Amino acid sequence: MDSHGQYEQQVVWTVVGTDIGPLLLAATRDGLVNVVFHATEAVRDKALDRLGSRLGSEPVEAPDSPLLAEAIRQFKAYFAGERRDFDLPLDWSLISGFNREVLRKLASGVPYGAVVGYGDLAGRVGQPGAAQAVGVAMGANPLPVVVPCHRVVESDGGIGGFGGGLETKRRLLALEGVLPEPLF
Repeated sequence: MDSHGQYEQQVVWTVVGTDIGPLLLAATRDGLVNVVFHATEAVRDKALDRLGSRLGSEPVEAPDSPLLAEAIRQFKAYFAGERRDFDLPLDWSLISGFNREVLRKLASGVPYGAVVGYGDLAGRVGQPGAAQAVGVAMGANPLPVVVPCHRVVESDGGIGGFGGGLETKRRLLALEGVLPEPLF
């Protein structure tokens, strides 16, 4: 407990190597709370500072924590083509309101190997015409890959944007069989 009698929110983290580069995985006692692309030392440090400030606790490197060990196992299986869905507890505390509603609908309603348009996803949460707001929600996703914002594309067939970069989005969609593998 802290000096105010409140339980501190412990945040544990690790970096895992994947086919799309290093990913920072962070978790609280409630579940996986953050996945960060391109987790070089500088990106990692900035993400950990931001996470510590948002959650009020200094993140601790702990790759052997049970939740992170399971997350690592599931990420490796996903990138090996042996897993289609993640079965991890998620801590949604970094996102709220419309963004949380959209991301939850995405996580539960757009399976591996499928895509959805920004406008279609807006309609699924009862906000037809809110395609741009859905794009904002995708950009704010603290749990990419697990909450598959890479599966949201433009209605005209364009790939759309992606916080991890378009090449990363293409690789994830190719892994899931939505796009062909690059020739080189």
